[in-house]
Amino acid sequence: MAATTVGQASASLWQGGASPYSISSKKLGMWLFIVSDSLTFGALLAAYAYARVSSENWPTPFPIYPSIIVATVMTFCLLTSSITMVMAVLNAHKGNVKATVRWLGFTMLGGLAFVALHANEWFHLIGEGLRPFTNPWGDPPGSTPLFGASFFTCTGLHMLHVTIGIIVLANIARGFKKGTYSADHVEISGLYWHFVDLVWMFIFPLLYLMSVNRAA
Repeated sequence: MAATTVGQASASLWQGGASPYSISSKKLGMWLFIVSDSLTFGALLAAYAYARVSSENWPTPFPIYPSIIVATVMTFCLLTSSITMVMAVLNAHKGNVKATVRWLGFTMLGGLAFVALHANEWFHLIGEGLRPFTNPWGDPPGSTPLFGASFFTCTGLHMLHVTIGIIVLANIARGFKKGTYSADHVEISGLYWHFVDLVWMFIFPLLYLMSVNRAA
């Protein structure tokens, strides 16, 4: 009798929507994506660090104002959006639809503010002459073309992730309001959003704080 019960319990793990890992397939898929995407960003940041260390004339073009101040505000927007995302997940599991949608809206506003500030910074840097394979700084100017390539690649890929995250959250909010998405969908989208915020916590000090122009 006991053997039969154990056999039934073991078999049930592999039938109809259950998971042997005690988490849903969607959540497992998101964690696998996060791990793989971490490798991508890790490789990019490692390549940036190598290029920076191997160059004697790596530029430090960012003055405290406005560049570092604006980047700090961008960081604040993302950190705040992580808090609102936590509140959205909490209310989703409580079944509070209106509060969940509202907190998701605040999270999207934080992401939109980040993207708007970042895009404005890109336009400003491009106006100063920064390009993917050339830049107006260095000694002599333009002697470190990889600065532009690494900056635009790292920040551009991250900004793309934030933009995708905003679109996903908008879809989740709409679906949760209609009842087509569950609290688990909100939580899984939160995992992605927190990952995007965490990546910025590496980009901000490496690309901005270590490139402060103290003479400005």
